[in-house]
Amino acid sequence: MEMTISAFDIIKVLLPAVLSFLVGILITPTLTNFMYKHRMWRGASRSKENTEAMSKDFQKIHNEAGEVSTPRTGGALVWLSIIATIIILYVISIVFPNDVTEKLSFLSRNQTLLPLGVLLFASLVGLADDLLQIYGKSKEMSNGIPRKLRILVVLLIAAVCAWWFYFKLSMLSIHIPFYGELNLGLLFIPFFMVVVLGVFSGSVIDGIDGLAAGVMIAAYAAYMIIAYSQNQIDLAAFCAVIMGGLLAFLWFNIPPARFYLGETGMLGLTVTLAIVAFLTREVILIPIIAFPLFITSLSSSVQMFSKKYFGVKVLRIAPLHHHFEAIGWPRYKVTMRYWVIAIITALLGTIISILGK
Repeated sequence: MEMTISAFDIIKVLLPAVLSFLVGILITPTLTNFMYKHRMWRGASRSKENTEAMSKDFQKIHNEAGEVSTPRTGGALVWLSIIATIIILYVISIVFPNDVTEKLSFLSRNQTLLPLGVLLFASLVGLADDLLQIYGKSKEMSNGIPRKLRILVVLLIAAVCAWWFYFKLSMLSIHIPFYGELNLGLLFIPFFMVVVLGVFSGSVIDGIDGLAAGVMIAAYAAYMIIAYSQNQIDLAAFCAVIMGGLLAFLWFNIPPARFYLGETGMLGLTVTLAIVAFLTREVILIPIIAFPLFITSLSSSVQMFSKKYFGVKVLRIAPLHHHFEAIGWPRYKVTMRYWVIAIITALLGTIISILGK
């Protein structure tokens, strides 16, 4: 049967998603056994580490049993699935060399090598943070990598990527839907760094079983469609392979969670999402496409600002999803409604991107 180019491109995008999902499902038993055997969860509950955590609102929503008995390095499932899928497609192209198998590989220098490198490096930094929280002997070590150092690492990653975009890809502008290109000149570099840090700050959404994974799937799905509409087929396939890994993770993260994403999941996924947004030149749409990340990060900032300067809490407890828990929403209701909002805003952002070219 003759296959058109567009039909083949669709398969090239969707096949990695299916493969990474299947790989994730298959490796989970081994990965789970490893994590439970090595007790890869926090050594002590946060409610015992500081007095602020002892508030009634915190105690109302806090899953202490899960925190000290559920592995927090489950995000490794996502990037292990991605690596395995890449290897599988490469081996297929070697064992069965032909035009079709060679074109199924979605690794390319101008589209996917940079985001893949960022995903793996940031995920490994996150893994180091998780391991410190798990095995750290002192109180300082058990809190993981200090927040300021984590932010510095994210900024360094962003600076390297900004340099690459500016000097190697000659990207000096951002696209404004329905307007056109806005040339930033050298300001592109600090703008890039601020965006990456801002998206990373949305990682605080990882606080309820299934919440973060569902939101991230919607955001990557939007950029998959956007990349495909721009004929960036390899980048679309890269977004799809991440979705497949996240779907496999979500299969086991639905309550009661078998493991959590942890920093090894959220640090890599959030920073990479920002890189993908710049590669599609639709970075200005991130607050819409990833609206739950944006509003969750904003809620924490507003809470801290209000408490520091006015002595008033805007929310019962921050971030926003915990506020909803504190006022009586069941966790499943918070998660499902976040998923709904994530899908709607991702669709809205995709529509704006396509119409606003």
